[in-house]
Amino acid sequence: MNAPQPPHGPESSPSSRAEAPQSPQPRPIRVLLVDDDPLVRAGLSFMLGGLPDILIVGEAADGSEVTALVDRHAPDVVLMDIRMPSVDGLAATEELRRREGAPEVVVLTTFHADEQVLRALRAGAAGFVLKDTPPAEIVAAVRKVAAGEPVLSPAVTQQLITQVRGREPDTRGDRARKLLAALNDREREVAAGVGRGQSNAEIAGALFMSVATVKTHVSRILTKLDLNNRVQIALLVHDASGSSPEA
Repeated sequence: MNAPQPPHGPESSPSSRAEAPQSPQPRPIRVLLVDDDPLVRAGLSFMLGGLPDILIVGEAADGSEVTALVDRHAPDVVLMDIRMPSVDGLAATEELRRREGAPEVVVLTTFHADEQVLRALRAGAAGFVLKDTPPAEIVAAVRKVAAGEPVLSPAVTQQLITQVRGREPDTRGDRARKLLAALNDREREVAAGVGRGQSNAEIAGALFMSVATVKTHVSRILTKLDLNNRVQIALLVHDASGSSPEA
C-alpha cells in the first residue's frame, strides 16, 4: 500500500502561498506653517493635517524661527505669511532660497497685489495664495509646488506686476532683456512659453519637441540665469516686456 502523498499545488498550504508584493506608500509632503496669527495656523493645520499625503512637521510665529525649524524638520513646502512682527516672510524667503536644497515656499497674503509678494516671488517663492482662498485650492497649491509646479497663473503674474508698476524706477527691463539675450533661440522660445504659463507638454507641442527636451531646456535656463524656479523665468519674461518696476 502506497504511503499517502502530500497534496500538490499552490493551495496545499497557506504558508506556501506567495505573498503579493506591497507597493510602498509614497512619502507624505512635509509642510511647515509660518504665520504670526495662531488662528490662521490652527486653521491651516486642521485643513492640511488630516490628509494622508500631507504631514505638518512644525509651526512658527515669526520668520526668525524658520531657518532652525527647516534644519530640524526638513520640510518640502513652507507656507509663509508675508507680514510678521520681527522677521517678515520676505526676509525669511530670501534667506531660505539662498540655501542648498531649500524647501519650496508659498507666500500667504491678504492682498491680491502687493509689492512684498512680488519681491518674495523674485526671491524664489513658487507662488502665493490668499488667506481667504478656498481650502481645496490651498491643498492643491501645496501639492503642486511639492511636485515642482508653480502656483501662479500668467494672468495673476501680469496683474501683480501691473498693479505695483510705477512705485519705483523701472530698471529691470534692460537687465531682463540682457539676461534673455544670453540664451540661445530655442531656450528663449521655451522661456517665452513658461512666461505664458504653458506646461512642459504644451511647450513641447507648440515647438515640436519632446517633453524631455523641454525639461532639459528649462533646467539649462535656470542654470544659465541663476534662477530658482519657473516663476522667476516667467517674471523675467514679463520684465523684459517692459511692464515691471524695480521691486
